Amino acid sequence: MVALWGFLFFLLFQLKHRQSVCRRSTFCVFANYSTLHDDLKEMLDSNKDSLKLEAMKRIVAMIARGKNASDLFPAVVKNVACKNIEVKKLVYVYLVRYAEEQQDLALLSISTFQRGLKDPNQLIRASALRVLSSIRVTIIVPIMMLAIKEAASDMSPYVRKTAAHAIPKLYSLDPEQKDQLIEVIEKLLADKTTLVAGSVVMAFEEVCPERIDLIHKNYRKLCNLLIDVEEWGQVVIINMLTRYARTQFLNPNINEEKEKKPYVMDPDHRLLLRNTKPLLQSRNAAVVMAVAQLYFHLAPKAEVGVIAKALVRLLRSHSEVQYVVLQNVATMTIKRRGMFEPYLKSFYIRSTDPTQIKILKLEVLTNLANETNISTILREFQTYIKSMDKDFVAATIQAIGRCATNIGEVRDTCLNGLVQLLSNRDELVVAESVVVIKKLLQMQPEKHSDIIKHMAKLTDNIQVRVPMARASILWLIGEYCEHVPKIAPDVLRKMAKSFTNEEDIVKLQIINLAAKLYLTNSKQTKLLTQYVLNLAKYDQNYDIRDRARFIRQLIVPTEKSGALSKYAKKLFLALKPAPVLESPFKDRDHFQLGSLSHLLNAKAGGYQELPDWPEAAPDPSVRNVEVKESVRAVGTVTYRDTEDERKRAPKSKQRKSESESESDDDEESESESSQSESEDSESEVEVKKKKKVRMKPDRRNPVAPLHRTGSLPSSHARQQLPVQQPGDGPGGLVPVRLRPFPGGTSRPPPPLSPSALLGLTAVSLPSQTIAPSSALKNYELLHRITGEGLSVEYCFSRQPFSPDANMVAVQMQFTNSATADTKNLHIEDAKLQSGMRVKEFPEIELLPAGETATAVMGIDFCDSTQAANFQLCTHTRKFFVSIQPPVGELMRSVFLTENEFKKEQGELMGMNEITEKLTLDAKCRNEHAIVQRVTAAANLSRVPCGSDRECRFAGRTVTSGSLVLVTVATGEDGSAQLTVNCEKMVIGTMLVKDILLALTQ
Repeated sequence: MVALWGFLFFLLFQLKHRQSVCRRSTFCVFANYSTLHDDLKEMLDSNKDSLKLEAMKRIVAMIARGKNASDLFPAVVKNVACKNIEVKKLVYVYLVRYAEEQQDLALLSISTFQRGLKDPNQLIRASALRVLSSIRVTIIVPIMMLAIKEAASDMSPYVRKTAAHAIPKLYSLDPEQKDQLIEVIEKLLADKTTLVAGSVVMAFEEVCPERIDLIHKNYRKLCNLLIDVEEWGQVVIINMLTRYARTQFLNPNINEEKEKKPYVMDPDHRLLLRNTKPLLQSRNAAVVMAVAQLYFHLAPKAEVGVIAKALVRLLRSHSEVQYVVLQNVATMTIKRRGMFEPYLKSFYIRSTDPTQIKILKLEVLTNLANETNISTILREFQTYIKSMDKDFVAATIQAIGRCATNIGEVRDTCLNGLVQLLSNRDELVVAESVVVIKKLLQMQPEKHSDIIKHMAKLTDNIQVRVPMARASILWLIGEYCEHVPKIAPDVLRKMAKSFTNEEDIVKLQIINLAAKLYLTNSKQTKLLTQYVLNLAKYDQNYDIRDRARFIRQLIVPTEKSGALSKYAKKLFLALKPAPVLESPFKDRDHFQLGSLSHLLNAKAGGYQELPDWPEAAPDPSVRNVEVKESVRAVGTVTYRDTEDERKRAPKSKQRKSESESESDDDEESESESSQSESEDSESEVEVKKKKKVRMKPDRRNPVAPLHRTGSLPSSHARQQLPVQQPGDGPGGLVPVRLRPFPGGTSRPPPPLSPSALLGLTAVSLPSQTIAPSSALKNYELLHRITGEGLSVEYCFSRQPFSPDANMVAVQMQFTNSATADTKNLHIEDAKLQSGMRVKEFPEIELLPAGETATAVMGIDFCDSTQAANFQLCTHTRKFFVSIQPPVGELMRSVFLTENEFKKEQGELMGMNEITEKLTLDAKCRNEHAIVQRVTAAANLSRVPCGSDRECRFAGRTVTSGSLVLVTVATGEDGSAQLTVNCEKMVIGTMLVKDILLALTQ
């Protein structure tokens, strides 16, 4: 017992000891904290500047670390009159931070701040103005206004910059001072230093953004200073100039929207585009984004492509920068898809990307999808479905659905792929697939009754427990119950059993299904419908109870039923329009790109709408500035615009200004050069028209032009001179024009060796390599009535196009049925889809009446059946014509052995294989007829085969070299099976249709 009491006393002693220690330690902490601040106050009250400086350094360090130092305000503000410059700077830094919180104490030192405005040191003057503008008390507004006006005339650009920063602060404190502040802004806008430019434009945007007239006289100066302004100032100036340009210049793309007189770009518009272009290489992502939005909103379509490379470069930055850039790229790709197509792989998704970045890249890939690249994109999507990120997988399935909606050729392929996903173990994948399949089936429900049956079976599957997926299946069965008349009542019976356990959205669809089956198959479903409606009548959710009462009165006619019951079938069984799967970024371009409003897709506070283009161009003379010689000073940046220059500017053609702006782009990417190719071709045509040194074809001696063609000294010369095309002129030779040598006369080239002559002759004979088993089909390009006597036919010669193996050779035959001669036949103004190219045929100088001429041109269709549009020009007229290739002409025949064919076919299975069953035409049931019709439909070669029941063919697409394999397996009674294996699914789908047509008709 004694031992127990002793132990208790020991515990009590320990507890009291610990409490006393804790009290002492707590006291020490607060004592140290109090002592620390007392030490700082003592140091600030000292007569030694070194102690004051050390104290201020510690206080500013505390502020930088986020600690509260407001209780030191009285001790600090006393030192505002200190003569030591370093101490005074730090005091002003402290006061800027706490002047707004301690306004009363700050007002006591206002006379000191006013004296600081007269200090010889520019940093002190600027700091004094900064502190003064931070005191948010209306009583000192006149003092602030006077200080800003004086600072705006200061000799130091740093002080003038601070004055510009103070203007928005004063305006927010007292908006009635707007008129006086505008006068200060107008004065600062005339400043010629780069340090002030960005700050004053920011003040302009805050105070009076509607006063465009203040910018007129300073527009050219701002454009020229832009490259030297600090980065955040560049962002503000570029955004302001974007809005300014939309009010002062005409739409550069007006010719495409409205076919009027030719558009000539204003020199000031060109000045803005030219001076902002180098900023695409800025290290600051905000500057690059600002220039990108300026080009997107202001530049001609042919020049917008230059921003693509810069934006793709930003995708290597931090995820926050990527998010903003991808938001803007997603909006751009809806209207300007072509400029990002060359950078498709840059938008492929990495496993390390955050979810929001993945979804945005997915959006961009979906927007870029077209007939040419859809097979590559769908292969990527197949990989993404295996991701562990469930939100990303759901977005991928939705993207597949959008691709199927936008590109009809792959709709069936995508639908089959989504149906395969229904057997996935992941519940979310199955649910999202069901929702997307439902939307796709609404487009062609009659063709896909098997899929509807398959989905009906999923209602029993435990994997489809997601309410939205179950509701989508029930809606499909109800909407298309006539396609599954036996399955639909059974589905209703099973769903009636589990009605009480289902979610509300599923219950509503069960009621709808019951109503539709009652109207179409009342014998089987009458009792089931009544049972479901009785269950719904007593449901806990009032929406379900109301729906059940409404439907009962509508579909079960009684004496009390209204007139609506007569129209029950029309109400429930009306045709529903198929849903349109659109990008969420479709209507977001009405916000200015790069703005917060665009990012949020909602108008943010302070957002200024982007003005519409004016109908008529405002007077450009408002931007003219008269520069006096006496005003110029050495070392200042000035912009001189004399009247002579203004008079000369309109005389120069638009093409000259464009070529000047594009002369700096020699080292740009291939995509940029391809986009400007059409402009270069136009300028080249003009040069050709001005400087013609042509040779007419010598019909008596066709070898003469052959010698000249063979004498090209280098690859550069081949680009300058037209290359010989097969099938042109007599004997398959093309007349070639030569440029004079520098001496002024044309020297005859050295004669060719016999071997070289033989080689060139072999190339120029078109008759040796024609289609293997069928005559070439001719197409009409220009009718003789439309062409006023000139008729043009063309055919796809199926020969290699010697200047470029990636081009399809198109042989054209010109016939002059008129009474007069036709001169100067050539091609101009080729309007092509992104990536397509044209190699023109050499100009035909003269086509006499009643005669015929032949020429060969090359077209790179980029493995698509999109038409190549261009103008066929004579010396008097221009005719708009287009050449659209059948899919079979987009490939060239290749030879494969039987083993090679089987190996390649094994690698092109799954989504790359398309199989169709058919019944052969009565005249097409032997091997010879099948080969003849297939090779007529497509440029393919026969592959050896050991079976009598199979015909195999092989080829490659001309542009990408993708393999195309075709197999026709014949059975008894004319039945056959056509199989096409192709990496490009769009090509394969279209080829199947053409071959089916050839074999069945």
